Amino acid sequence: MSIDVHDPRMRAIFSDGAAVEQLATGFDFTEGPVWHPTGRFLIFSDMPDDHMRRWTPAEGISTFRKPCNMANGNAYDREGRLVTCEHASSRVTRTEPDGTITTLASHHDGKELNSPNDIVVRSDGTIFFTDPDFGRRKYFGVPREKELDFRGVYLIAPGGALRLLVDDFDQPNGLCLSLDERQLFVNDSPRRHIRMFEVDGETLIGGAVWAETGGAEGERTPDGMKIDSTGNLFCVGPGGIHVFGDDATRLGIIKVPENVANFAWGEDDLKSLLITASTSLYRIRVEVPGLPAF
Repeated sequence: MSIDVHDPRMRAIFSDGAAVEQLATGFDFTEGPVWHPTGRFLIFSDMPDDHMRRWTPAEGISTFRKPCNMANGNAYDREGRLVTCEHASSRVTRTEPDGTITTLASHHDGKELNSPNDIVVRSDGTIFFTDPDFGRRKYFGVPREKELDFRGVYLIAPGGALRLLVDDFDQPNGLCLSLDERQLFVNDSPRRHIRMFEVDGETLIGGAVWAETGGAEGERTPDGMKIDSTGNLFCVGPGGIHVFGDDATRLGIIKVPENVANFAWGEDDLKSLLITASTSLYRIRVEVPGLPAF
């Protein structure tokens, strides 16, 4: 079985026969999937191979960009432009319609960012991203000394200004906005929990622990995290992807054969959960659709 049910509400999200299927394999470490709703393709990163790949149901896997500065998290802005976190360059970049790349953020207070990791875009164009130091380590990035003495969560305003929001994380990783965009959820990998902040314009308030990703076998810590169209929160954790109701109750776990890093909803009905897990890309069908990328 691919679904471990902890709460009856989980049965409304997945049919009884839902199963994880492998779509492609042979990668080094997959991350950062994002589905283009009109182009009908998935972009995802393969950090150690310095390779961004493209997948479509009809054509399978092809190259999107190589080299890619060991890209990690990806999202689309409100204009459909790809915004990307780069481990090797410590930058957040935007791919313009003509293919040129614009740097959106690279330094805070004159010091190089650690290694931007995951990213989300608010409906007004505001960008939030996490900045752990994983990309300054061997294999996932380029080994080098850190310039900042903290790992933070940042905001890039629509006008381009960079603002540090929170600096008390061990290693901030996955993040997502609530459906009404009034809360920002951010997980902390070493601490194995998810924190919830109230969003007040360009500031964050609170930050108490909202949920934890324990209760299952496996060593995987929180990583990719997203909200579906009814407000259920999906977060990588031990054993696969943990699903929480909007009351922070764990509804169940999607069990995946490899360690999961991230996921995105895709295909025409947004009912295919496309999962990047170590060396492979997987899919499981859901009953509740996700949200379009833009």
